[in-house]
Amino acid sequence: MHWLLSGRLKVEKLKVKIEGLPESLHGTKLVHLSDLHYDGLRLSEKMLQEAIAISNEAQPDLVVLTGDYVTDDPLPIQQLVLRLKHLQSRAGIYAVLGNHDIYYKRSKTIVTDALNSIGATVLWNEIGYPFGEELPFVGLADYWSREFNPKLVMDLLDATKPCIVLSHNPDTAEILQQWRVDLQLSGHTHGGQIVLPIIGPVVVYYKKFVRKVSKKIRRWVPYLRGDCAKVVKHWEWAQGFHTVGTNQLYVNRGLGTYPPGRLFCRPEVTILTLVKNDQR
Repeated sequence: MHWLLSGRLKVEKLKVKIEGLPESLHGTKLVHLSDLHYDGLRLSEKMLQEAIAISNEAQPDLVVLTGDYVTDDPLPIQQLVLRLKHLQSRAGIYAVLGNHDIYYKRSKTIVTDALNSIGATVLWNEIGYPFGEELPFVGLADYWSREFNPKLVMDLLDATKPCIVLSHNPDTAEILQQWRVDLQLSGHTHGGQIVLPIIGPVVVYYKKFVRKVSKKIRRWVPYLRGDCAKVVKHWEWAQGFHTVGTNQLYVNRGLGTYPPGRLFCRPEVTILTLVKNDQR
């Protein structure tokens, strides 16, 4: 599936202004990877190696992973971490889990333990401090899990200080508007996968489009069976940078590929540089 309509890997680089960012953290560089779906079908070894090489070449201060390392069976995570252990950064790897990482009852433990085995810090309704207390990183439980409860951790934060939130599903940005979130990093959407020039992700116009397709065709095309309507509510946040209320959100298009494949929606490695709000 991955070599079919996947497209070449693309590196997205952007600077993100953070209000109140300490001078010592101005220029902090993050590499963001998401939605690997490592199962022998949806991500090629070549692209995974390329993504790791790009990350290391960027010399990031921190690598962040925002979930869906596997698809259904969690066991491929054992092989994936043998690749991910080659990721290099000053402060290590911070990660959250996605809905596919908790697919089976045992999945959460297997995936978490595997990531921990290579020194990655997995946050599940937890706060981490890779750069000290002046810039906390919040990792939320997956939106679709029974344990999703951002209030448990967000209320513990000092609202006078900036914070970064890792949350697999970008729909959580709607809920998180009641707290200060200087940057939320998410994945889950695969960028919409089918994206038309000028028009954007086709799924935004899903309902109108489906009505024009015969039921026979819908039955054989995953995106036309109604599957995508369940993925997220806010398809307008399918990829890239967004302002949600007073908060900032970036959605990574992911590395893995799902049926029916990608069109004008290349897999992504994101390199983000944090800058003080009064500087460029």
